[in-house]
Amino acid sequence: MGNAVKDVELKLVSELMKNSRRSDRELARVLGLSQPTVGRMIKKLEKEGIIQGYTMIPDMNKLGIEIVAITLVALEHQIDPEERMRKSREFVEKRPNLIFVSSGRSTSSDRVAISVHKSYSDYVKFMREVKAEVPEYHVADTFLLSYRSDIILRPLSFKTLADYLTKEKS
Repeated sequence: MGNAVKDVELKLVSELMKNSRRSDRELARVLGLSQPTVGRMIKKLEKEGIIQGYTMIPDMNKLGIEIVAITLVALEHQIDPEERMRKSREFVEKRPNLIFVSSGRSTSSDRVAISVHKSYSDYVKFMREVKAEVPEYHVADTFLLSYRSDIILRPLSFKTLADYLTKEKS
């Protein structure tokens, strides 16, 4: 979000991350602004792409998701980059269980993917598909988080991120 976002806009975004269902009136009260000002700020932030959508965070276990896999991938760079990107996009688009995919860097990889699976056998099937359909991607490492057995000390929540962002500005 950098320097382009004003402090009051950052506070508004943080409040929306904590609970995006609040009305403009309630947000205005919390921020000490008028309701029309809050409405204009929200429209501006949406237009600039700072606010990209409104969503909720479900309880994965209650939805039947047992495993979240964080997979680090190393690419075979001899493959034509355009062809590799085309195949990658096709693979990702066909799999809604891939909830995040990005390039990045680690000591052994240059891509990361986060996927959700209803069971370990679903995860194994998914990994077979990865190896068969995009063989130029070599799995460097995978961390499996089981919602059925692992202790989660801080569940996924944008409230935590909102608190961090507003404290960093203070």
